[in-house]
Amino acid sequence: MYGYDVETKMQSSQWMWKGSPRPKKERMSQSKIKVMLVVFFDWKGTVHHEFAPCGQMVNKQLYQEVLAHLGDAVCRKRPELWENQTWMLHHDNAPAHALLLISSYLAKHQTSVVPHPPYSPDLAPADFFLFPKLKTTLKGRHFQTIQGFRKM
Repeated sequence: MYGYDVETKMQSSQWMWKGSPRPKKERMSQSKIKVMLVVFFDWKGTVHHEFAPCGQMVNKQLYQEVLAHLGDAVCRKRPELWENQTWMLHHDNAPAHALLLISSYLAKHQTSVVPHPPYSPDLAPADFFLFPKLKTTLKGRHFQTIQGFRKM
């Protein structure tokens, strides 16, 4: 997520009469402020989200902490799935997701994992459900600091 990302074409569109001069717009580029957001969702909506610490990539320790928070969120937000132990996790084959430490953690906590075939662009639900909603909401908004994201 960027502190500022330019507007989409739809957001910047204006009603104009035929033959009207084009409106002048100043060009802006994406900001240098950016933060990584880790999101878990299902068909009902967002189950859990959290921001990665500034400058930190998602590694095995961070991902294990996020999974612990996810378990708490599922218990709170989807109690029927938690009690029946019917909730499943679908994550891609990113290095942090495929490590033995993470597999062991998920097995220990009896979390079912939906396998993700390698190189499968068809199974990218975030591309269809999550990213368009986030982009529409965030395009054209300015965040001066990373704390501005967190207050969202």
